Amino acid sequence: MRPPDLVAALEARGVACAEVEARRVLAHVISDGRGDLELRKPIRRVVREAVDRELERTPLEIVERATDDFDGFVKYLFRSPDGALHEAVRIPLHKQDRFTVCLSSQVGCAMRCDFCATGRLGLTRNLRAWEMVAALRAVRDEAPGRVTGAVFMGQGEPFHNYDEVIQAARVLSEPCGGRISAEAISISTVGLVPQIRRFTKEGHLFRLIVSLTSAVPERRQRLLPVAGRFAIEDLAAAIREHDQSRKSGRVTVAWVLLGGVNHDDAEVRRLVELFDGVRLRLNLIDVNGDGEDGYRRATDEERKAFFTDLQVLGAPIVRRYSGGANRLAACGMLAAARTSPAQLSTE
Repeated sequence: MRPPDLVAALEARGVACAEVEARRVLAHVISDGRGDLELRKPIRRVVREAVDRELERTPLEIVERATDDFDGFVKYLFRSPDGALHEAVRIPLHKQDRFTVCLSSQVGCAMRCDFCATGRLGLTRNLRAWEMVAALRAVRDEAPGRVTGAVFMGQGEPFHNYDEVIQAARVLSEPCGGRISAEAISISTVGLVPQIRRFTKEGHLFRLIVSLTSAVPERRQRLLPVAGRFAIEDLAAAIREHDQSRKSGRVTVAWVLLGGVNHDDAEVRRLVELFDGVRLRLNLIDVNGDGEDGYRRATDEERKAFFTDLQVLGAPIVRRYSGGANRLAACGMLAAARTSPAQLSTE
């Protein structure tokens, strides 16, 4: 909850709560990670008792942790009270003792992207905002440093669970919540056009990442079946509108690089046609696995040639590191704990 949410929840239960009291409660529980209500700055007893009596504060259960000793990524497997399993990953940043957390938004995923392990699971249910916040809190409280960022790019399609994801992001950016700058929170989507437009209209400061992977319509629809619902031209228009709505910054386009599939001249031509004049940042991400499920990583020669051809866009191009692969914590591998929990070992 944010302070106005807690005030409203208590008022609905017949208890008047001042916003300063709500801020103190939330700072104690979310910012400080406390499970009790022994606040450093007191609140009225009637408010404390109402919170203790009326509101659920059950934490997530940490089922397992898996650390990749090569790059320091740590994958967490959580169990919610109803038994649902979902994951988060602690990602070390270049700055020492600083971390970001990759959060899931759903249990499974309904998008069925052809190269993604999570997509093959199907969707079990949406995560609630409290589960996403609790996951970050649990990871943060064990981090050997500060968590300064969050990215909704784990299991699930965040914009398929729009309201709960936005609520979680708002709580994480609250000074009495996660204390993470809104500009350091990224929300990824595979390209749900109505939600992108809603996100733009609402004027959020969170960063938008669009997983494009192909700009050629037939190819994109094969790789990302959701593309059959939204024409690539409509998606490009929504991205352009989002870019025009912001005074600064760039829209990040994520591109899972599939060897022999999506790095030819046709992709470059379509990108230029669709996004000329749009402030983009292109993140190239190597597909995980090598030959599994019909996809392989691009060779160094293929990657270098694509990188060179993309210079015509005039946009920053980054080869994004997909860490944690040695312990099934890399992008697209978040389903591994569900499909084979034995592959994770408890630290």
